[in-house]
Amino acid sequence: MDKTANSATGPWSVPVTVEEIPDTGLHIEIEAPAATRAALAELAAVRELPQLAAVFDLIREGAGVHVAGQVRGRVGQTCVVTLEPIESLLDETVDLRFSPEVTTPKSVEGPEPLVGGRVDLGAIATEFLLVGIDPYPRKADAKFTPPKGEDDGPHPFAALAGLKKRPGGGQP
Repeated sequence: MDKTANSATGPWSVPVTVEEIPDTGLHIEIEAPAATRAALAELAAVRELPQLAAVFDLIREGAGVHVAGQVRGRVGQTCVVTLEPIESLLDETVDLRFSPEVTTPKSVEGPEPLVGGRVDLGAIATEFLLVGIDPYPRKADAKFTPPKGEDDGPHPFAALAGLKKRPGGGQP
């Protein structure tokens, strides 16, 4: 089993073929190396990704595979309110089924397509990482206060408001 990055499939590729999964199932723990985390941080547009690991249990289901597990990590981001660096914890549950018989677009509850008789655990972990990242991270105590505007001058639509108030729909 190759646990290195493959640029053709994405920054993190850990392929497992259906034939590698014994009848009793397969338990796999993977951890992204520093170079892979750096590439994923760039892909996710976050400041840094100091930790990323996943634990999967794979069970054969006929010609298909059931993948269940957890993706966990620490994500370095910037608070959208204070612009200070913050770290967020990520913990995403994975529960997917793959089947080689999927030929039409999958339904909400249907299995994922099993292409080439293998699943890529690195790609699954990457997908759940990207979905789990908070797009608007905020420090716990951060409060947004809008800047005070200056009300000294006339508003751009003041003339229109004045026309609306005249009898006859703005006719003098």
